[in-house]
Amino acid sequence: MTKIWRETGFVENDPWIIETDEVKAEGEQKALLPLEDFIEKAEGSNDVGLGVLIRPADDVRKLEPYLYRIEIVAVDFPAFNDGRSFSHASLLRDRLDYRNELRAVGDVLIDQVPLMLRCGVDSFAVTNTTALKRLSEGRLPGIAVHYQPTARKAEQAGGYSWRCVS
Repeated sequence: MTKIWRETGFVENDPWIIETDEVKAEGEQKALLPLEDFIEKAEGSNDVGLGVLIRPADDVRKLEPYLYRIEIVAVDFPAFNDGRSFSHASLLRDRLDYRNELRAVGDVLIDQVPLMLRCGVDSFAVTNTTALKRLSEGRLPGIAVHYQPTARKAEQAGGYSWRCVS
């Protein structure tokens, strides 16, 4: 069972689903389309409020002409040892200046949630039972001080004059 979590808690009745050949958005549901399907839809319409699913091998820069039309970008974390989606999230927030919802989907583990937050992810589709339990208890791991700048600032600003922000 998948639950959507934000820092404010679990979200009820989230309309976004990942469409597949077997699963299609119905009624109040909205589709998270794979990148190529999203581009095809965006090119063929003037729709706004769209959702897109970015997989690790996708080129997230292809979204740039459509960012103003996107309501949510879901970045897929297919395995705990695949960090390409962290790069996608950082690129969307820092370089492409995407400001709408950025959701982590796939293998969302409790240990990685703080790092995903720092990269700019603000909602999480969680299926892992340990992660669900810890999030419901408000037990989020993390480190308060970081050396590298990210989309989200460290809780404590340090005196690292040699740090640069790009």
